[in-house]
Amino acid sequence: MRLLDPKVITKTVQQLQQSRLYYGFNSGMKVDRYNVGGERRDTVISVRELNLNGLSAEQQTWVNQHTVYTHGFGAVAAYGNQLTSDGLPSYWEQSVPSVGEMGQYEERVYFSPGSPNYSIVGAPEGAAPQELDYPDDTAVGGQVSTTFTGNGGPSVGNTWNKLLYAIKFGSTDLFFSSQTNEASQILYDRDPLLRVAKVAPYLTLEQSAYPAVVDMDGDPSTDKRLVWVVDAYTTTNNYPYAQHESLSDATVDSQSTQMGQYVQNNKINYMRNSVKAVVDAYDGSVRLFRWDETDPILRTWEKIYPGSVEPMSAISGDLMSHLRYPEDMFKVQRNLLATYHVTDASGFYSGGDRWRLAEETSTYGDASASSSSQRVDANGNPVSAPTSLQPPYYLTMQMPGQESAEFSLTSVFVPGGGGEGRREAMAGFLAVDSETGNTPGQVREGYGKLRLLALPSSTTVPGPGQVQNKYDSDEKIATQLNLLNQADSTVIRGNLLTLPVGGGLLYVQPVYVQGTGSASYPVLRSVLTAFGDKVGFAPTLEESLRQLVADDGTSTTPAPSTPTGGGGGQSSAPASGDPAVQLSQAVTDAAQAMRDADAAMSKSDWTAYGEAQTRLHDALTRAEAAQTALGTTSSGAAATPSPTPSPTDGAATPSLSPSAEAQSGS
Repeated sequence: MRLLDPKVITKTVQQLQQSRLYYGFNSGMKVDRYNVGGERRDTVISVRELNLNGLSAEQQTWVNQHTVYTHGFGAVAAYGNQLTSDGLPSYWEQSVPSVGEMGQYEERVYFSPGSPNYSIVGAPEGAAPQELDYPDDTAVGGQVSTTFTGNGGPSVGNTWNKLLYAIKFGSTDLFFSSQTNEASQILYDRDPLLRVAKVAPYLTLEQSAYPAVVDMDGDPSTDKRLVWVVDAYTTTNNYPYAQHESLSDATVDSQSTQMGQYVQNNKINYMRNSVKAVVDAYDGSVRLFRWDETDPILRTWEKIYPGSVEPMSAISGDLMSHLRYPEDMFKVQRNLLATYHVTDASGFYSGGDRWRLAEETSTYGDASASSSSQRVDANGNPVSAPTSLQPPYYLTMQMPGQESAEFSLTSVFVPGGGGEGRREAMAGFLAVDSETGNTPGQVREGYGKLRLLALPSSTTVPGPGQVQNKYDSDEKIATQLNLLNQADSTVIRGNLLTLPVGGGLLYVQPVYVQGTGSASYPVLRSVLTAFGDKVGFAPTLEESLRQLVADDGTSTTPAPSTPTGGGGGQSSAPASGDPAVQLSQAVTDAAQAMRDADAAMSKSDWTAYGEAQTRLHDALTRAEAAQTALGTTSSGAAATPSPTPSPTDGAATPSLSPSAEAQSGS
């Protein structure tokens, strides 16, 4: 279970991994997965970009801004579900230069969303380097210098070109400066999204790019590359007999307050994730890969721009493993499913079973929602503003009927309707398989399949808003949060994640505490959990889960009745048919499995860790069954939502109509 909220911990990473004020993590943290120590791990990753605003007033000269400080340096990566004893991210790649498990890669970042407007780089062979590469207290002058050697921009080595670009950027310094030479290049248009839009102006682009360190050529003898991945779409609003959607409504939520900048049409009724674009962070080169072999619109554009799009077979295995199901596509699909999950004609017409998206419950989400104006429907009932909606979340999880846990993108639905009487119970849970595999040129089978859990209307399972209310109204939790939320500190609620477990739905929310002052940053101090009518609140996820399992709601863990050796003990089946005995045994087994998982993690024994997690899941399931037998579990916890065949399961089809199916390859 991913504990790190990428939006919250960006400030933490900024404070602890910035290195110098002229660096920043302006693009935020992104969720991805990497093989670390032979095990696939959820990871939060960010790029250390150049931030010229960090230069002092004395340093703000044209020479410094455009010829010395030219690039950022390296990436920072942390485990998504592992923290230090101080509640800080556990990094597996960090520092300047980079130290960790990523391997050798080109760390210099000349192209990023936060790069300067333009930089002058390059020098003749043998010339002394003038660009600051990275700080080093052991080097002369406290820094290491470098020279850009790629082919990233036009030459400004002659008078005519210098004059043209001096006019373009309105700078006499560019023309008269002695810092330019016959080998100088000028780098501009450095935002990855902008570069893709320049290369393929017919594509609609995802709202943001995400970074990845990958082996682009499949050759282990060459260094990896730091790249930006951009999901791109072909769209139209002229597809026959298909539902029209507005991207400005469907793709906006509490973390994306406006639609993407590079959009061909706001109103659409056809959308395909036809292209995966990759922008090299060092030289800015753009590669477009065909992701949908059957899209007729892309095929037509390829006739106009022949050779601009490479086949899927050109994607290396390492790059394939970092591609994913795109957020904007998923947002449009979940928006449609809020209405079109109903397959009965009369029920669809009456609209009695329509859903809506759950509202954001995290601290940052509340802040964005409170700043938006109140909206009402045609009848004057208040409705959620798009900027108050819960965003979809990437995490590794397993849906009912799914063979294994996979990297997924998830979202939650609650019953539709407006006014004060609207319900915030869980109505549906949607997840799409976002795992692409690592086979060169081939997408893993199962990628792109959407699975929808539709809960019966007669069953009351708490939705995110109701779970948040449980947290806030619980006397013990409220008391502890008030103690943390003193005048010199602030409590920050992270993303509220949901996943199916043991026939019910488990909620997990990290709780951060941040002090006051400009140098303060969030630290994870507690974890809130909820399952059925029980809530847990403890410093670690393990202890919080114990509270859910314990019959009396405390974190006391019974000692195992039989000692196990080597942390690999199997769950003991209770000999008695008494539910109380079964519950006690299940609690004991769960506690032992948690200890085994911790021991295995400390030894980096991921096989044993996986076995312990399987036993923990089994123990929690048995504990829930025993509680049900004792009559102590609410109907919400005991109810098992049955998988409903989603109207989006199946093969590719070029439509967003109600009967449209998910793209199996997009």
